[in-house]
Amino acid sequence: MDTDVLTERQRSHVAAGSGEPGGDEYHSLVLYHNNPPAGRSRSSCPSRLTCFGGPTSAKDKGEKKLFGYSFVPLMQEDGRTLPDGTHELIIHKCEENTSLADCSRYLKQPFSKANLPSNNQTLKGTKESFWITSFLCSTKLTQNGDMLDLLKWRAHPERINDSLSKLKEIDGSEIVKFLQDTLDTLFGILDESSQRYGLKVFDSLVHIINLLQDSKFQHFKPVMDTYIESHFAGALSYSEYIFKYIIQSRRLFSLATRGQNEEEFRVCIHELFMSIRFFLSQENKGTSPVAQTQAVFLRTFPAIYGELLKIFTVREVAGFVRETLGSLPTTIHADCPLEAVKLQCIAKTVESQLYINPESRCILLPVVLRVLQAHMQEQRDLEPVVSEEVELIVESLLGVLLRTILEISNRPQSAGPAMRLQFQDVTGEFVACLLALLRQMSDRHYQQLLQAFSSKDNLRDFLLQIFTVFRILIRPEMFPKDWTVMRLVTNNVIITTVLYLSDALRKNFLNDKFDYKVWDSYFYLSVIFINQPCLQLESFSPSKRKKILEKYGDMRVMMGCEIFSMWQNLGEHKLNFIPAMIGPFLEVTLVPQPDLRNVMIPIFHDMMDWEQRRSGNFKQVEAKLIDKLDSLMSEGKGDETYRELFNSILLKKIERETWRESGISLIATVTRLMERLLDYRDCMKLGEVDGKKIGCTVSLLNFYKTELNKEEMYIRYIHKLYDLHLKAQNYTEASYTLLLYDELLEWSDRPLREFLNYPMQSEWQRKEYLHLTIVQNFDRGKCWENGIILCRELADQYESYYDYRNLSKMRMMEASLYDKIMDQQRLEPEFFRVGFYGKKFPFFLRNKEFVCRGHDYERLEAFQQRMLNEFPHAIAMQHVNQPDQTIYQADAQYLQIYAVTPIPESQDVLQRDGVPDNIKSFYKFNHIWRFRYDRPFHKGTKDKENEFKSLWVERTTLTLVQSLPGISRWFEVDKRELVEVSPLENAIEVIENKNLQLRTLITQCQSRQMQNINPLTMCLNGVIDAAVNGGLARYQEAFFVKDYIMNHPEDGDKIGRLRELMFEQAHILEYGLAVHEKFVPQDMRPLHKKLVDQFHLMKSSLGIQEFPAYVRASPVHFTNGSPRTCRNSVPNIISPDGGRGVARRSPLSYPAVNRYSSSSLSSQASNEVSNITGQSESSDEVFNMQPSPSTSSLSSNHSASPNVTSSAPSSARGSPQMAEKHKHSRENACLSPRERPVSAIFPNPLDPAQRAPPHQIGDTTLPRSDPNLSAPDKVRPTPSSWSLDSVKEGAPSFSDSFGKLLCPPVPPRPPYSVPVSTSRGGNGSGLTPKEFRQ
Repeated sequence: MDTDVLTERQRSHVAAGSGEPGGDEYHSLVLYHNNPPAGRSRSSCPSRLTCFGGPTSAKDKGEKKLFGYSFVPLMQEDGRTLPDGTHELIIHKCEENTSLADCSRYLKQPFSKANLPSNNQTLKGTKESFWITSFLCSTKLTQNGDMLDLLKWRAHPERINDSLSKLKEIDGSEIVKFLQDTLDTLFGILDESSQRYGLKVFDSLVHIINLLQDSKFQHFKPVMDTYIESHFAGALSYSEYIFKYIIQSRRLFSLATRGQNEEEFRVCIHELFMSIRFFLSQENKGTSPVAQTQAVFLRTFPAIYGELLKIFTVREVAGFVRETLGSLPTTIHADCPLEAVKLQCIAKTVESQLYINPESRCILLPVVLRVLQAHMQEQRDLEPVVSEEVELIVESLLGVLLRTILEISNRPQSAGPAMRLQFQDVTGEFVACLLALLRQMSDRHYQQLLQAFSSKDNLRDFLLQIFTVFRILIRPEMFPKDWTVMRLVTNNVIITTVLYLSDALRKNFLNDKFDYKVWDSYFYLSVIFINQPCLQLESFSPSKRKKILEKYGDMRVMMGCEIFSMWQNLGEHKLNFIPAMIGPFLEVTLVPQPDLRNVMIPIFHDMMDWEQRRSGNFKQVEAKLIDKLDSLMSEGKGDETYRELFNSILLKKIERETWRESGISLIATVTRLMERLLDYRDCMKLGEVDGKKIGCTVSLLNFYKTELNKEEMYIRYIHKLYDLHLKAQNYTEASYTLLLYDELLEWSDRPLREFLNYPMQSEWQRKEYLHLTIVQNFDRGKCWENGIILCRELADQYESYYDYRNLSKMRMMEASLYDKIMDQQRLEPEFFRVGFYGKKFPFFLRNKEFVCRGHDYERLEAFQQRMLNEFPHAIAMQHVNQPDQTIYQADAQYLQIYAVTPIPESQDVLQRDGVPDNIKSFYKFNHIWRFRYDRPFHKGTKDKENEFKSLWVERTTLTLVQSLPGISRWFEVDKRELVEVSPLENAIEVIENKNLQLRTLITQCQSRQMQNINPLTMCLNGVIDAAVNGGLARYQEAFFVKDYIMNHPEDGDKIGRLRELMFEQAHILEYGLAVHEKFVPQDMRPLHKKLVDQFHLMKSSLGIQEFPAYVRASPVHFTNGSPRTCRNSVPNIISPDGGRGVARRSPLSYPAVNRYSSSSLSSQASNEVSNITGQSESSDEVFNMQPSPSTSSLSSNHSASPNVTSSAPSSARGSPQMAEKHKHSRENACLSPRERPVSAIFPNPLDPAQRAPPHQIGDTTLPRSDPNLSAPDKVRPTPSSWSLDSVKEGAPSFSDSFGKLLCPPVPPRPPYSVPVSTSRGGNGSGLTPKEFRQ
């Protein structure tokens, strides 16, 4: 840029960019070896610079040479300035030594390519151009042509009309920049042509005034103030209108002309009030003439209301007044006399006819409240005059405000959003005015207010009104969610007012003048106040909480102290609030504020004391506490700290009471309920359904029934547990759970109310629906036997009502369940004992042990991992010994898990021949009360040559509180029994179990129940190979030697029994080899030959030349009666003499442990085997032996030894006399649900002395326990039947019914058509559905 051409005013005004320092030169970028200047370089210069030159050439660095220039005029020909934006300027070439000091030489030339004429192609085609960006910042120049036309209206009078019309379209920033000039222009037009342009000028003035109300242009208001003071202060003195003369003149004119020009007069009045509103809207300071004029008008304004009513309607006049008072400035300075005049005007307005009329009052009230609100929100010291004004306002408006807010709040809101917003706006104005008024009231104002009531009834009505309004003010929807400060201010006003009104309540409504309604409204308000979400400081951030406490304190504690003080003043009137206020006060104590809890919890002691005086007990207090605790804690209220505080405070309070014992009982009950509710709430926070959720719900459900006897809450939690089971697909457990509710109902026509998801219906209909639902879930859980019993009960009901259609459907459903039992397979679940030790576990698990029913295909390792996932902080214990007190009291979680074996309650079905495995599988794993765990150990010196001499078994038997499956997958252990099994007894059990396994496999092979012969082959190989290698010989060395017999004379019978079993095993093996030879495939013949050879070696090693007579009689049955046969009272289906007698027993009886059923051999198969072995047909009887109570190993699945278990007959539980033992159950069923004792729903398991001891059987294995098994053979054979999967914990009464009282759905048919002798009589179907219900 050439600095020679710059004028003195243009120097130091070139900058590289915005904010950069100015200079005289700008150097564009020139790259090395690139002489042409670089384009798109930027610089900044003020608007006064009009001449631009191109960059200098780099050819001669020592000489500056001007080769071109560009320019742009800032002012256009019409007077507007250059528009903002980017402009492409023409670069004109200049000759040598050309001087540009004379601008006339180039200003006439074109400057921009955009403005070139179309015929000038020479300049348009040039490639060089200079780009600039301009932006105007001026208070005198404008780029808007319309604004320029308006300001220069005298030069173009024909454009005035268009200019006034376009004023509203001009940007507001342009108008306020030229505010004074614009106002001068408008008033100048009005003076010269008021008739022609008056209306448009007035519209323009209104537009400008409205424009100044915008927050963007508020800083231009001083310009308006200066303009008004300078031009109109004296000019408005003539505009005092005497409305009485105007109205009277109009009336006379109307009478004379019969109402001519009526509309014109109305328009004039409207225009007049519009002018008045404009005049009143101007803000003024001090004692300006305008302010004085406004004050004069406001003093006389209320006097014209009556005159206006002579011509206009009430609503029209009210509209004039509302708009006029609403136009007053919202902010008035303290030293302005207009403030007092405004209040006087408002006071006169309230006393006028307009305010008395309801139609006009609803129009005036918002503006009156708005003026009062603005006045009261001024934060300054009240002078005596202002205090008197507050007193006047309180006296005249407080009651009106309260009634208006109540009326609007009770009015139904319109559905439209616009109407709702309008409703909120109106209500907000009333509320803000009320709060402002109450904030200004002092002690003297409250005293005068309360003394002003002429009667107690008026005071009572006022207290009820203000308490109700306060409850409305603290509703969540009263203010927007983020208006925290407004809510805090409101609450501060409320608690301040309540403290004043409490004295009036005590003085006027106690003793003989007690009024329950007022006191109840007071307590109700106090409780709602404390429980507001906006006052729960714990939910705020620490900084926000600190600020609130510094400014307002904890208003919850303040109100709590006031509640306690008022409660203490009630005296004997406290009884009026028991039990009604127990729930609200309990909700207050659950607020997590320690001081508030310490203040409020003692009220419950007071309630207990007064209730004890009145009734001799405090059952009402207990019932209400329990009912409210459940609902409140389920909402997330309360914590462990509250439980401890509740317990400690009340126990300390009742120490010296005469009713101390019953008080301790109540407190303990409520505390235990809190423990369970807190555990339940914590468990429900988890995502997926797991054992903790179900276990916690079961614990709470049982607590409501057994300890609290709260039937409705009990039923509610039944359905909560039912929903959990359905979500987890535990269909059997869901059925048992819903059955708890079913058992509470009778087959009667008693009407039942709508409850939960049940409609209003009769008791019969609801029980029918429950039965059908339970059957459906039993079907889905593959527990078909239980579903059959319910089908029968429903069928009996349909039959009794002759409803043959439904009866037919029910019989078909029953038949389908029988088909599923025979055709579908069921998985056999595993059972696990779980111990939860340590204080970190929930209350319902802490330091307790449970037995859990596993999921499908779930083995010990998978179950352990699942438990550790449910309790991620738990430590798995690596031993099975009982933990010591250190573990119990540890501040941690310890899990102890190992597998256990179920002990069936009855062997009736399991020991019967001919019953398919599909049926037996149900009784092996259902209705189980007891479980067993065996731990082998060596006592004394271990013989390295023969470890069986010192191998003992520690047998632990666990008895549950309820049988599995049931309403849960796990139940707590109720009793633990520990016995030791001697090495000899252990040997007897091992061989008995192995013999039973052999018989079962042989039977299945003969009856072709096995798909292949491999299981029998493996079992034969394992036993024979182990015996050849010294298996049974080890037992001979250990127990048949002279030293052992001499040292243990008491074991003579047991030694004889062991010898019998060893011979019996050899005979069974011989028989099994014969069967094996018949069915063995050709490719396995070499193996079979090897087994036969090894068997002969085994007999030789045992010294067996010929089997004794009692063994030769039958491979399985002993003519002299084996000890096992003697212990079992179930008769053999096939007797030695060929006669058959069938005892009809229920397959729906008790499960057993063994995985293989021992069905009898058919006559044809026996004859075939006899032909092979050369034995008589009577050898079939070998397979009629009853299952033995031992297992094949020393694993955790060992069954109880016959020497250490009770010898009560197994048929006791299935005998007809058992129904008499449960006669009380039938009697309970006749009672209504409320009259039934708890045991009708939660019957205790029979005492071990009453419950028939099971005869354990099994096929489980353990290392080093069976000498007949070699290492590769110690595997569990493939099971031949399946059992249930998703089965948990059932209702005890239901379990008892199935386990103790119920008979089979259909008894097994005998294999031959012979006369049937039934030991139980009847039709062989067992107990009736009526007995089942009992």
